[in-house]
Order: sequence, then C-alpha cells, then structure tokens
Amino acid sequence: MFACLDRVRTVASPGWSRWLVPPAALAVHLSIGQAYAFSVFNKPLTQLLGGDAPAAGDWPMSATIWTFNLAFFCLGLSAAVFGPWVERIGPRKTMAAAACCFGGGFLVAALGVAWHSLPLLLLGYGGLGGVGLGLGYIAPVSTLLKWFPDRPGMATGLAIMGFGGGAMVGSPLAMELMAAFRAPGVPGIWQTFVAMGVIYGALMAFGAALVRVPPPGFAPAGAMAASSEGMTAAEAIRTKPFWLVWIVLFANVTAGIGVLGMASPMMQEMFAASPDAAAGFVGLISLFNLVGRFVWSSASDRLGRKATYALYLGLGMALYALLPASAAWDAQGLFVLASCVILSMYGGGFATVPAYLRDLFGTVQVGAIHGRLLTAWSLAAIAGPSAVTYAREAQVAAGVQPADAYSAVLYALVALLAVGFVANALVPRARMAAGATRALGDVVVTPAPKPWALLAATWGLVLAPLGWGVAMTAKKAMGLFAGG
Repeated sequence: MFACLDRVRTVASPGWSRWLVPPAALAVHLSIGQAYAFSVFNKPLTQLLGGDAPAAGDWPMSATIWTFNLAFFCLGLSAAVFGPWVERIGPRKTMAAAACCFGGGFLVAALGVAWHSLPLLLLGYGGLGGVGLGLGYIAPVSTLLKWFPDRPGMATGLAIMGFGGGAMVGSPLAMELMAAFRAPGVPGIWQTFVAMGVIYGALMAFGAALVRVPPPGFAPAGAMAASSEGMTAAEAIRTKPFWLVWIVLFANVTAGIGVLGMASPMMQEMFAASPDAAAGFVGLISLFNLVGRFVWSSASDRLGRKATYALYLGLGMALYALLPASAAWDAQGLFVLASCVILSMYGGGFATVPAYLRDLFGTVQVGAIHGRLLTAWSLAAIAGPSAVTYAREAQVAAGVQPADAYSAVLYALVALLAVGFVANALVPRARMAAGATRALGDVVVTPAPKPWALLAATWGLVLAPLGWGVAMTAKKAMGLFAGG
C-alpha cells in the first residue's frame, strides 16, 4: 500500500529513550484515574453543615452523585470533540491543558465546598475536571503507538493500566488527607480538594514535560516505522468498522461496569458475606481490572486484536452465565474466580481498543478516533450500573429473594455480549494493518546509550504511588478471606 523506503537511518537523541514515554503517560492516567474513587466523598459531602451527620440545608446524595456522572459524561464528550485538536497540537500541550483542567477542577470544587455552592462543585470537578479527564485520557495514545509500532498493545496497556490504578491511589489518598484536615464539625473536604488539585496537577505537569513525539521515520531495531498515513477521525466515523468496534466496546464495558458497580451488594446478598468480605471482593476485582489492562493488551500483540476481543466476549458470555449458577451452588470461590476474570477482560477491553483502531485506521488521527469511540464508554457508564440496579429492584419488588434477584439481568448481559461478539466477527480484516507500518528495507538504527538514571527516576516516580495503592487495595482484599 505504501512505497517502500530503501534505507532509513534513525538516530536517537542523546540521553533519551522511548521507555521514558510510558511513565509520562502513566503520570497522567494515574492522576485522572482518581475519578473512579470519587465515591469516597459522597457521604462527607452530604454532611458539610452538620459535620458528623446531615443537617438542614445539606446536599442530598442524589445531588452530589451528579458530580461523578457529569465528570464521566464530560470525559466522553471532550474526548470526542477535542480529538482532532489534540492531534494537531501534540501530546505535550494537550497533557499540560489536561493538568490545568483536572487540577483546576479540584480548586473550583474546593470553592464550591467552602461556599456550599453545588453549581460550583459540579462545574469544577464535573465540568472542568471532566474536560481534563477526556484530554488526559486520549493525549498519550497516538504518541505511544508511534513510539512502539512493534508492540502497540503493550504500550497502550501500560498507560491505560494507570487509569485503572488511579482509584487505588486516589481512594486511600483522599481518606488520609480528610483524616489529616478533619476537625470537630469540619470534614476537611475543601482542604483535601486543594491538596489533591496541587498534587495531581504537579504529577500531570511532570508527564507533560517528559513526553515527546518520535522523530520522522523512527523505528526501533528490527521493527518497522509507524506510517504517517491513515484515516482522519471524520473519515473513520463514516465507516462500518468504526461502528462495529463501537458496539464491541459498548457491550464489553456495559457488562463489566454493571458488575463492578454492584459488586459489594452482590457478594453480600448472593452469599451472605460480611461487609468486610464484600469490600475485600471489590478490592480483589479492582486488582484484576488493573492487571488485565496490561496483560490482555500485551497478549493482543500476539493473538491479534480481533481474536482477543472474541475471547473477551465469548469467554465473557460463559462466565456471566456462571455467576448466578455459582450462587445457586453456593460456590463462592467459583463466583470470585469468574468475577476476577470478567473484570480483567473489562480492563483489557479499554487497553486493547486503541491498538485495534490503529490496525483498522492507521495512526494519523488514532487519538481523535479513540476520542470519538469513547462515547460508547459514556453511554455504558450510565447503562451498566442503571440496568443492574433497576433490574434488581424490580425483581425484589416482584417478590424475588435478593440472592436470586441478579439472575435475570446477568443473563441479559450475556445476550448483550453475544451482540458484541457478532459485531466483532463482522469487523473486516484490518485494512490498515499492512499499511499502518512502512516497510523499511535495510533499516539502520543507531541508538544512544540508555539514560539509566533518568529511566529509574521517572519510572520510580510513577510506580511508587501505584505500588502504594496496590498494597492498600491488597490489604483490603484480605478481608474477603478474613471476613467471608
């Protein structure tokens, strides 16, 4: 498809390595992944005036919960709207803008809490912060794909793994900060928002300063260079493959987030587990969500993206059908195992899709195309939890025992995954796969010595908080075994 380049010589910049780009992306995704942990603020936000209990004039949780909903709505919307702009200005400016929006969103939300203004809270974290979420989520994607044309699934998995790990850092960090700022009658929320805005803004600014784009014609030793050709976002969304992949992502995310959102009550009602054991279960599946983002997306480099999604959806159908059966058999261990694999594939679905889009549409505007595709996530984030919650309530209202109230909706999710499986089967062979990389013939790559000290410092900076969050989550997961 593309003309063969007879000879390309790529010289790496002294003191630079492509392995410095993943920690830059991780710094941003670890920060914005905090959004998954916003629920730790739900109850304290309803007690701002009362201190230890809600008082007259306090916000109801039905109002504060919209902060989270609005943030994820704005994530999908901003990713879709600003995608082409992100491709034009590059990752550094985009990640800097994301840092300003996400960190600034915390600061505006802090004013909303201090002044007890719900519109400011919603505008700050939900609106401005949500735009930061969208920009920060898609900014590193196309850059990583261009630096790692030989391992695109692994590269995007490393970054998007950070988004899954962000909640593991954000939740205990918020609890520690609120405890430090708490005083009699003062929950310490606005102070926590200010601190988190500064911390996350600085971490994201570090990522923006570190990231850079590869030189033209860059190719790692033994690989082919990423092509500068492909479809634009406007062209891609007019194709059948785009909408088939949209259905695939929607099905996988709706089913996974439906289980994730109701994991604690499912464990307590289906197996009479203690609250501590249920909290441990949530922690355990969160760990699998994190690990699956890297493991499954890396595996897709060998299996192929279409085969990997066939595995997500085909195996997923069997595992979702197994959940109510395991409850009927009182097989808690089987339920936990199936749920862990399900959540690993839920996370893997997020991490694999950028490489899938690269295979289909090339790298020229893959970040913008990814942004358009994330509208499936926005819709699934509403559909999944709502479907499970309302279906359970309808079953209980009809006289079904709570332990059996999830069966119908879980079988409905099996049917949804079947739709996604068919959609994935209809995706044509990757038309850009052969054209997404240029054949380089006799490639000569002259690498500079790896900056080991810089690599150790940058990776250490992002892995230290991630490791702390994983350790805290693992500690919580022990409750599944101690309290079950």
